[in-house]
Amino acid sequence: MDMNPTQTRIIELIEYEKKMFSVDEIPNSAGVELYEKYKNQVDVEFPNYKTGNKWQLKAKGWVGYIPISPELGLKLQPKVPIKNLFGMLEYAYSLKSFRFLEGLMDCDSLEEFYNCLAQVLAQKIIERCRKGLYRTYLPKTKQLAYVRGRLNVRELIQKPWNVQVKCSYEEYTADIVENQILTWTLFNIGRSGFCSERVSPTVRKAYHTLQGLVTVQPCSVKDCSELYNRLNEDYRVLHNFCRFFLENTVPSHERGNHKVLPFLVDMARLYELFVAEWLKANLSPNLIIKSQERVNLGENLYFKTDLVLYDALTAKPRYILDTKYKTPVSPSFQDVAQVVAYAVSKNCQEVILVYPTLLTHSLDKFIGDIRVRSLTFSLDDNLNRAGQTFLQKLLS
Repeated sequence: MDMNPTQTRIIELIEYEKKMFSVDEIPNSAGVELYEKYKNQVDVEFPNYKTGNKWQLKAKGWVGYIPISPELGLKLQPKVPIKNLFGMLEYAYSLKSFRFLEGLMDCDSLEEFYNCLAQVLAQKIIERCRKGLYRTYLPKTKQLAYVRGRLNVRELIQKPWNVQVKCSYEEYTADIVENQILTWTLFNIGRSGFCSERVSPTVRKAYHTLQGLVTVQPCSVKDCSELYNRLNEDYRVLHNFCRFFLENTVPSHERGNHKVLPFLVDMARLYELFVAEWLKANLSPNLIIKSQERVNLGENLYFKTDLVLYDALTAKPRYILDTKYKTPVSPSFQDVAQVVAYAVSKNCQEVILVYPTLLTHSLDKFIGDIRVRSLTFSLDDNLNRAGQTFLQKLLS
């Protein structure tokens, strides 16, 4: 289904920027819907004396599209250049082998970004179907009019009048989780409401190529895990691509017959994944990076560190990195206290708060024996150049 701009009025917000709207521009029911279901994505201030009797909305570090109603949609635009969204995605979801950046860097809108990704994935799935889908043997038990595999003799004796016999056998099939992930992802892209007239035919073609061979079955991000062997290794990058769509399309918020689905990218999470994967690709061999390490403080009490860099020889933590996808003037007391707690728990002397833009007041202080710094991994320009600058300052 394609989103029709003549029927749906679109409100645009840029992340972290407040915008005012008159009372007539947003129905009260739409404001309630937005507040109740998407308060993590958008700050909603209802018309009141403080706002001059106007609506006040602010995107909170998410980009994408929210269908509030068939008549009204909310587009959350990134501050990051679209070409750098591609660059972050390429690292964060290990899509380097797709080479989809080639020829796609001219995208200048969120719709083009989504459609480029959908087009490339659909084309790659069609290519995989041409080569032949991965198949395997699955055990099945079924009532058949003929004998196949092992016959259930006990049931045959108990029910001799039954002309069909219960058999257990193995079937060589493509209807397995590896392919169900592809079908479910295409199904969600097709009904997202975000596909253009140019891209929809390719998505439909890929979906119908799988249809009949693979059932449409709900799959989660967890299904895109370590399923791989020598015969299906090429599915890994396809599933990484699917993981991006499954993580960022939110079918649980669908309203009745209104089939346009929210597409929402958590930029804070994408930024953390990007920084982690970029460092993995560019760190010297004497450092090892680990993500989302759990530190237990007691029964039902724990926290997770974003990134920890370990000395490869001694296995001791050298740096703790905490990514902060926000643009404050200076690091907050809460952020500093958090990373110091991480440092104490890991017995690490260096902690770094990582921001996407340069702070007005940066930080480089010792708290006891722990050095606390703020550094910038910028998203405004060339990502590799920004990464090398960040890495140089980190290790200085």
